[in-house]
Amino acid sequence: MGKKEFKAESKRLLELMINSIYSQREVFLRELISNASDAIDKIYYKALTDENLTFNQSDYYIKLEADKESRTLKIVDTGIGMTEEELETNLGTIAKSGSLAFKTENEIKDGHDIIGQFGVGFYAAFMVADNVTVISKALGSDQAYKWESTGTEGYTIEPTEKEKVGTEIILKLKENTEDENYDEYLEEYRLKQIIKKYSDFIRYPIKMDVTKSKKEDDSDEYVEYTEEETINSMVPIWKKNKSELKDEDYENFYREKHYGFDKPLKHIHISVDGTIRYNSILFIPENRPFDYYSQEYEKGLELYSNGVLIMEKCADLIPDHFSFVKGLVDSEDLSLNISREMLQHDRQLKLIEKNLNKKIKQQLISLQRDDREKYEKFFDAFGRQLKFGVYNEFGANKDTLKDLLLFYSSKEKKLVTLKEYVSRMPEEQKYIYYATGESIERIDKLPQTELVADKGYEILYFTEEIDEFAIRVLMSYEEKEFKSVSSNDLGIDSEEEKASEEETAQNKDLFDYMKDKLAGKVKEVRVSKRLRSHPVCLTADGEISIEMEKVINAMPDNQNIKAEKVLEINPNHEVFQTLKEAFDNDKEKLDLYTNILFNQALLIEGLPVEDPVELANNMCKVMVSSK
Repeated sequence: MGKKEFKAESKRLLELMINSIYSQREVFLRELISNASDAIDKIYYKALTDENLTFNQSDYYIKLEADKESRTLKIVDTGIGMTEEELETNLGTIAKSGSLAFKTENEIKDGHDIIGQFGVGFYAAFMVADNVTVISKALGSDQAYKWESTGTEGYTIEPTEKEKVGTEIILKLKENTEDENYDEYLEEYRLKQIIKKYSDFIRYPIKMDVTKSKKEDDSDEYVEYTEEETINSMVPIWKKNKSELKDEDYENFYREKHYGFDKPLKHIHISVDGTIRYNSILFIPENRPFDYYSQEYEKGLELYSNGVLIMEKCADLIPDHFSFVKGLVDSEDLSLNISREMLQHDRQLKLIEKNLNKKIKQQLISLQRDDREKYEKFFDAFGRQLKFGVYNEFGANKDTLKDLLLFYSSKEKKLVTLKEYVSRMPEEQKYIYYATGESIERIDKLPQTELVADKGYEILYFTEEIDEFAIRVLMSYEEKEFKSVSSNDLGIDSEEEKASEEETAQNKDLFDYMKDKLAGKVKEVRVSKRLRSHPVCLTADGEISIEMEKVINAMPDNQNIKAEKVLEINPNHEVFQTLKEAFDNDKEKLDLYTNILFNQALLIEGLPVEDPVELANNMCKVMVSSK
């Protein structure tokens, strides 16, 4: 029996297999189990066309046997086995796939798919083993053969004895190093962990002898015993008929997969048989993960290919605005690379992502309509992400997300949708009005809301930093533009508006003087058309609002962005008459009042006062002079 060498290109590929193609060593077991599953599938397909062959599924299984003393791990299957020629062809030439050839020869297109089509998965064994032995007896053959290799040096094939049809792969594990602990692949708990992670939904039983303990009769002593146990679930929940499943089944699956410690608010079970076939189960969580709004959070769905886990976090399956969604996608049609860890054509993913995006929105709209309390709970956890989705990518997703948004209403005293707001608008109302602030309580007290509220118009309260940025991108809803209550033109025709323009013109010298005294801090001082009871307020001209100024300047790279502020004075307040008298008789007092009014306006907006000591001293001067 002479040693045979791998072909030169195969030898190089084997070196790559061992060192760089796979990102994690543990996937060797996934690959070997997938190959074993393929071997059983091949008997199943033979039985479909051979009347002399009966396929009784209970006779077929995969078994793992770990021996710590000899440091060997054995993977046994009751599949179709390999002849001497097949061992030579399939294992002697790397990237020669017996599964792919079988699939091609038998024109298999639909139904159960063959998993291993690349012919390289077997060689992942050399990532953990110094020596690999394959003992195989083919269906219909009386002779078994043994293939053995220590890696790149080559391999041998010789006749051997084996009673039953099938294949045994025996791995002699490498010695431990400082960086790698190969002994872990002999540990019962670790093997179970890897099987559950990657191969839980292989459709044949994966068995192991498992150590258990029981109490001896008439004694408190526990004794250990070994029992064969099926480790994998076999039938994935997503391939079951929806009518067979209850909410509890989905909730149990959510917990088993460790998607969260909460209970999902909603599940979405999808089966698609179109251009690309796939099944999916998605969950909308109840609670936000603690790291959700941090750089550490990693979005993505689990990606399976025919029940075998390919990626734990496939980010391309889910858009950023729905990054809170948990779940998985399983498809037989994915074009994977040889390690199955990368997709070769992102067009397939884009088709799936587009469909999932649509389904998630439909379910959220349904939740909003049918269970508002649950939807508001969801929105409290993830509403900020939806708003960011409107703003992100220059508004590319705004049409998808606009109906999912909620804002607090001044009239309803609760969260409302934009559709609900617009449906209640009086015929003469031109705009959707909003006010910004740190809280509902603070917005309730804003002077700028007085005119709009006086007209009986509803105001949306924006309390999150992202709100106004998102609305600026959205621009309008059902052809109704958004308008801040601090805008110069509120679109409300009134006698007050005409009067304010006349009053501003009549007192131009007073306002110009006050503007000069504020030394570039305001763009303009004018009579207000929006104030009713309050003496003063700040508004903004231009694209940057006062609230946006605060948000932008709170960022780490402080850009020192300034809104073009306007100081508005209520002409019906006693303060206005005091200002006019001071302008005519006492400019020093006017300077004092101007400073105080401007700083009061800053405080109302939640903006910092430049010189608090000066403000305090000025207040004291007013108190003394009023004696």
